[in-house]
Amino acid sequence: MTSAAAAELVRQAAFAGTPGAMRIDLLADSCGEGWLHVNLRPGGIDGVPVARTDGVTLYAAEEQLSLLQGLRLNYYGDLSGGGFLISTPEGAESCACGSGFRFA
Repeated sequence: MTSAAAAELVRQAAFAGTPGAMRIDLLADSCGEGWLHVNLRPGGIDGVPVARTDGVTLYAAEEQLSLLQGLRLNYYGDLSGGGFLISTPEGAESCACGSGFRFA
């Protein structure tokens, strides 16, 4: 997780009433093509910590830990908005939307 991503996660967690705690989940696509899309949401008490930096802890489901290995989370922002970007784990290809991947 980059510093920019951590700062945005801190902001979102505080706004949602769960300061310092966010959760990352991988959601399977509905088309059955093997894509996994990253879903970030406030909270995380029911997960295991996978990353901690700059005041935020990112939690995930224990059964998804192996899929998250090598995933890097970044955030960009400009005048038109912003969003999270991921760099895929080794051996995976990126989805065109930038928020998903699948293993080849």
